[in-house]
Amino acid sequence: MSGDQARSHTGERLFVLLAALAVALPLLVLLFLVLAVGHEGAGRLSFDFLTSYPSRHAERAGILPGLVGSLWLMVLTAVIALPLGVGAAIHLEEYGRRSRLSRFIEVNIANLAGVPSIVYGLLGLGLFVRTLHMGRSVLAGACTLALLVLPMVVLVSREALRTVPLSLREAAYALGATRLQTIRHVVLPMAYPGILTGAILALARAIGETAPLVVVGALTYVTFVPDGLDAPFTALPIQIFNWVSRPQSAFVVDAAAGIVVLLVTMLLLNGVAIYLRNRLQKKIS
Repeated sequence: MSGDQARSHTGERLFVLLAALAVALPLLVLLFLVLAVGHEGAGRLSFDFLTSYPSRHAERAGILPGLVGSLWLMVLTAVIALPLGVGAAIHLEEYGRRSRLSRFIEVNIANLAGVPSIVYGLLGLGLFVRTLHMGRSVLAGACTLALLVLPMVVLVSREALRTVPLSLREAAYALGATRLQTIRHVVLPMAYPGILTGAILALARAIGETAPLVVVGALTYVTFVPDGLDAPFTALPIQIFNWVSRPQSAFVVDAAAGIVVLLVTMLLLNGVAIYLRNRLQKKIS
């Protein structure tokens, strides 16, 4: 083996090692944190913990308002963000690839994807809470989270649309289909697995956000569940933050149990995304 080939193989092994470390180290740290939190909060996990309201007594505190509030937020965020995000992706990818407006929108979407979440909280406070007079309601929180995940939904949906071969579009046009019919009956069914997976992963990110909801006005101590779009609300991350900030050590155990519930919820969402993607891909193939 020549000297150049030896150096090439050495460089390749070095990059493989760096890639393995980049994947393994975060996973090991995450596994350690999950085990530590699970060990601390396992004693509080019960049906009563899931169905009880917060209390000033740690042993009687539950996460029902936070859990229901998070479900409200996720449903409303999906209803708002997914049609807008997928529609924008269809326009950018299928209709306006070469226009100046599309290029302007693309640049701004890419920039918005990297904006810190606290900035979206400030935007939600100024736009939804004060300007549109939604108040500190669950609808204002959902609109803020929809803005947060919208760039991700657009980017993921565009990538899914790009995976559809151009030959399928041309075949549909050759059979006399209009562009709208081609998108509806050919492009979207082929892109559904990628779009759905990206959308669920975006919602999984939103369910763990705390800063935007704090700025918008989510409550930290709630003894009721939301009964409408204009109702005050809390969420699981807010409830966990409230317990962690208390001086009593017993509330830290409650926070650990709440973290376990939040992690399980996120893992379930990710699992659903993987299952639906595989099932839809099998149907398409």
